[in-house]
Amino acid sequence: MSTAAIAPKVEVAPLFATPIAVVEVPDSAALNVELKRIILEHERISPGTQHSNVGGWQSSWDMERWGGPPAARLLDVARGVVNGLTCDRQGRSVAIAWKSNMWANVNRAGHGNEFHFHPGSFWSGVYYVEDGGIGADPSLGGELEFMDPRGVAPAMYAPNLAWTVPGGRSLGACESIAPRTGRMVLFPAWILHGVRPYRGDAERISIAFNLSV
Repeated sequence: MSTAAIAPKVEVAPLFATPIAVVEVPDSAALNVELKRIILEHERISPGTQHSNVGGWQSSWDMERWGGPPAARLLDVARGVVNGLTCDRQGRSVAIAWKSNMWANVNRAGHGNEFHFHPGSFWSGVYYVEDGGIGADPSLGGELEFMDPRGVAPAMYAPNLAWTVPGGRSLGACESIAPRTGRMVLFPAWILHGVRPYRGDAERISIAFNLSV
């Protein structure tokens, strides 16, 4: 009789998933021309606000009022995507009349956003009107960064160790998504996120929004 060890059967359950949806918006080129014109004109006449932004210009949170049909179309795309990603606690599809608010951001050299979250909402998102050249040259920075919601303790205790499962190497740290013109990123409003400083010479223009019930 063989005394060789028998390998145990291992099944890893992917519990507590955090959905981050990356969406390439159809026909974004024409949409971005109009959005860029509207945003830069509003920047010219509005002093903007100060929230999580470190430098740069951030509009008031009422872009639905001054953004016109292009802004409305963007929200329609976002609502359509999150409707397919949202269900009730029994897994059944739901039809939600999402309430929303949105604002524009213009970042230039050295500008970014501190880590923050969006209380009072279920989904949040960002759309890149102009990536400032980051899509072609990642060294320009400006990435959207998400902090691990499992906490920092694992990285503090054993920073040289990680898990072999998908997403395990960022244990206790951060994951980032590169901006790209025409790209929308949707994520749970509670997850801490920030924007690394932009190091380009152009304009990094984005639109952020919240969806609540």
